[in-house]
Amino acid sequence: MKKHFVTAIAFLATTAAFAQNKDSVVNSASIVKKPVSTTAPAAKPKKDWSKVDLSKQAADHFMFQLGYDNWAAAPDSIHISGFNRSANFYFMFNFPFKSDPRLSIGAGLGIGSSNIFFHHQYVVVAAQGNATLAFTPQDGGNHWKKFKLVTTYLEVPLELRYALDPENPNKSWKFAVGAKIGLMLSAYTKAKTFQNAAGQTLLNVTEKESSKQYFNTTKLAFTGRISKGAVGVFGQFQANSLIKTSSGPAVFPFSFGIVLSGL
Repeated sequence: MKKHFVTAIAFLATTAAFAQNKDSVVNSASIVKKPVSTTAPAAKPKKDWSKVDLSKQAADHFMFQLGYDNWAAAPDSIHISGFNRSANFYFMFNFPFKSDPRLSIGAGLGIGSSNIFFHHQYVVVAAQGNATLAFTPQDGGNHWKKFKLVTTYLEVPLELRYALDPENPNKSWKFAVGAKIGLMLSAYTKAKTFQNAAGQTLLNVTEKESSKQYFNTTKLAFTGRISKGAVGVFGQFQANSLIKTSSGPAVFPFSFGIVLSGL
C-alpha cells in the first residue's frame, strides 16, 4: 500500500513539472517581436499651384458691404452722433495669377453711400455766398429731431487678394488689401421733424438740400477685408479730406463692417 502511494505522488509531481515546462514553451513561442522600421515616412509632395485649373469658376461676382461710418480728425464743434452707416454695392471681376492662383487681382465698379447723423446741428450745404461749410448749432431751442448728411459716390475698387484654397472659395479663408477711387455723385442733407426745446413737434416735415460746393468730389480710400467663405469683415479709411481745404476742417471718413462676397 505504501509502495503504491509513493508511486502516485511521483507520477503527480512529474505531470505538474511537464505541464509547467509546456506552458513556458507556449508562452515563449507566443511572444513575437515586431521588426523596427528604420525608414522615415515619405514627405507629402508639394502642390504645384501653377497646374490648378480655375477656368470653370465664375470670373465675376457681386460684393456688398454694410458698415458703421464716422469722421477722423473732426473738431469738437462738429456733433456727430447716432448710428452712422454706409452701404456699398459693387460688380467685381477676378483675375488669378497664372503662376499661383491663390493670388489674384480684383477690380470692379459700383456705388458707395455714407450717412452721417448730427445732434442738434444744422449743416448748411446749400448756402449761397458762404466761403465755408457752416455747422450751425441748435442747442437750447428749436431744432430738427433727425438731421443727416448723405454722400454718394461712383467707385472703382481695386484689390490684391489671397485665398488659402482657391479651388473651393465658398469654404476658404480669403484676405484682400487695396483701394477705392471714387467720384462724388451727390451730397445732400435731410432734416426730419422740427421740434421745440421741450421735444414737442412743431412741424412734421422733411427738408432736403443738395450741393457739392464744399466737398472734394474725388476720393481715395485704402481698404482691407478678411472673409471665410462668402462672409467677412472689412475696413476702409479715406486718405483725402471730405471737405475742401478752403471750405472747412479736414475730416477723413472711415468705415468698418460686414461684407458679402463670392471671392
